[in-house]
Amino acid sequence: MADILYIVVPCYNEEAVLPETARRLRAKLEGLLAAGRIAPGSRVLFVNDGSKDGTWAIIQALHRECSLFSGVDLTRNRGHQNALLAGLFTAGERADMVVSMDADLQDDVDAVDEMVERYYQGCDIVYGVRSARKKDTFFKRVTAEGFYRLMNALGAETVFNHADYRLMSRRAIAGLAQFREVNLFLRGIVPMIGYNTAVVEYERGERFAGESKYPLKKMISFAAEGITSLSVKPIRYITLLGFAIFLVSIVMILYFILRWAMGETVIGWASVICSVWAIGGLVLLSLGVIGEYIGKIYLESKGRPRFLIREVLEDADGKAD
Repeated sequence: MADILYIVVPCYNEEAVLPETARRLRAKLEGLLAAGRIAPGSRVLFVNDGSKDGTWAIIQALHRECSLFSGVDLTRNRGHQNALLAGLFTAGERADMVVSMDADLQDDVDAVDEMVERYYQGCDIVYGVRSARKKDTFFKRVTAEGFYRLMNALGAETVFNHADYRLMSRRAIAGLAQFREVNLFLRGIVPMIGYNTAVVEYERGERFAGESKYPLKKMISFAAEGITSLSVKPIRYITLLGFAIFLVSIVMILYFILRWAMGETVIGWASVICSVWAIGGLVLLSLGVIGEYIGKIYLESKGRPRFLIREVLEDADGKAD
């Protein structure tokens, strides 16, 4: 017997691409339904993350026109990870398996077929992994792949070249709900859940329309969020760096004492100034890293909700359409 599939799509100012996204996802669901691979009641769930354009109006229109479309409207913009989490938890109450993907159509929709097959083979989590980055610029390719390597080097378990295109079973989503931190980095949290996993490779395309929601500044912030949310190694490196500088200072003190005993005068004005600037910079950098962790502790201690839902589009029976 086939199971219910929900496809969760976070949206922020996506009015330019949303009609085409809806068309492709509708065709995909109808194909899977016709083949008997998913059950009636399967839906596409768009999550409006406080969009300032006509995104929510388009989602409402899609819901009225076709029962395959549903929607969740957040009270304000909470960021991609929180919007995705809101969609996963909403869909997890109604579906047996949930696929998450971006609205920009860069993720290959046809990969859903293989994800569903892996689910029926007993996998609770199926990661969509890019097979290549041929369409990326040199800078984008180097920085993106460097990010994954850096994350793994710092102790954060991530899947190489995997973003947020994945399938999760209801059991896996229930496991995800046990992770209650406010500072979210789902690419690192999902592998912590465990259960049986699989990988489906696909070729990522170019954005169909609209502008990217992740410029360089936001990507750097996202990377810092991931590192500080999943690993304490930066603080350990600061400790090691401080210990190394302390050892160097001991050696230099012994060196200067020896020079003084030998009657040699040490001028060294330039070296002193350089040392002061270098150590001062390291101190400020260390305080900044420690401050990032303290700030996260502060936010976690407040226990604020990660998202608030204004409305869920439902059918006459009280179930999400």
